[in-house]
Amino acid sequence: MKKDQTKKLCQGACIAAMYVALTWLSALFGLDKGAIQVRISEALCILPIFLPAAVPGLAIGCLLANLLNGCVALDIVCGSLATLLGALATRRLRGRPWLAMVPPVLANALIVPWVLRYGYGAPDAIWLMVLTVGAGEIVSVLGIGGALYIALRRQRELLAQWAA
Repeated sequence: MKKDQTKKLCQGACIAAMYVALTWLSALFGLDKGAIQVRISEALCILPIFLPAAVPGLAIGCLLANLLNGCVALDIVCGSLATLLGALATRRLRGRPWLAMVPPVLANALIVPWVLRYGYGAPDAIWLMVLTVGAGEIVSVLGIGGALYIALRRQRELLAQWAA
């Protein structure tokens, strides 16, 4: 394996590990269950703006977090797919960072309510869960992730060394 490939693999693995750890932290505080969810790990969804390795890292991290947290099969598959779709679109829009933060919010707001309904039997109306899941994603991605984006943007030299 080439040095560049190894570095990207390690970056993706680190991002996946951070996603799992932050998801556990959200679960510890009860923030990741039900119609209103604030997964702290979703703040990492801004990383594809900076690193291509973040796309698979986020998807694998979400998959592992859902597996380790005992989620239903529909959540493991569709939740991970929502994260992958959001990460791919974020990477594509990286030239417009604040716009690039919107796809993870939309992907989760549009997919997760169906998972909650058919995977967990949530009784709430789908449209209501679209709003509540979307609100949680706004807090995670635009709020916490936006602060992370600002911090990383200010550390361009350090980030450039890690990404190079």
